[in-house]
Amino acid sequence: MRLDKFVCKSTALTRSEATAQINAGRVKVNGEAVVKERTQVHESNRITQDGVVLAPRPFRYILLHKPAGTVCSNIDEAYPSVFRCLDLERTDELHIAGRLDADTTGLVLITDDGRWSFDIIRPDQRCEKVYRVGLSQPIADDVADRFKRGLSLQGEDQLTLPARLQIVTPTEVLLTITEGRFHQVKRMFAAVGNRVVSLHREKIGKINLDIDVGQWRALTEDEVLSFSS
Repeated sequence: MRLDKFVCKSTALTRSEATAQINAGRVKVNGEAVVKERTQVHESNRITQDGVVLAPRPFRYILLHKPAGTVCSNIDEAYPSVFRCLDLERTDELHIAGRLDADTTGLVLITDDGRWSFDIIRPDQRCEKVYRVGLSQPIADDVADRFKRGLSLQGEDQLTLPARLQIVTPTEVLLTITEGRFHQVKRMFAAVGNRVVSLHREKIGKINLDIDVGQWRALTEDEVLSFSS
């Protein structure tokens, strides 16, 4: 963790205030003043500010049911930020593990633990994500097999990893993928001559979406640990 982030997570200081304290030599790591805010530190280090030992607040792990017309960003953009749904302090410390488009709804995981979120999004983890997909046309008979073999997406050399397709109705399917390329679900269906008209994420790993639109809850300890390597 960066030193300025550690100080922020251990105090009420803003990032700029923490940086000023560090640059002034008021923060020490294992007894030595460190004046560069980007310095990487570990929880096992003894870090002090003006002689007071700092201890970071516990990490937060959150499940949110993202509404349509919101963006997975800490700030409002063309649409309001999903963080408006959270009645929590210091949301600027949080980030999203696996973003969704503005028009996509469903399960979003939010945390301030960068190592935990990396275990979710890193390619070799092969974390399964399940989407409920609404289509403009009835699904063709060969699509499930094509998804299982891997598809060639426009502008990319590598085939998609094998994906599972479960047909709910002719125009509604459940798709399970283990990677997160740019607009991947929409591009996969475009590659087989269909168009996504609605997209909803129902599951990440072993975590199911079990709350109403716009609501959030803390993850259980078992849910947090389910992503451990």
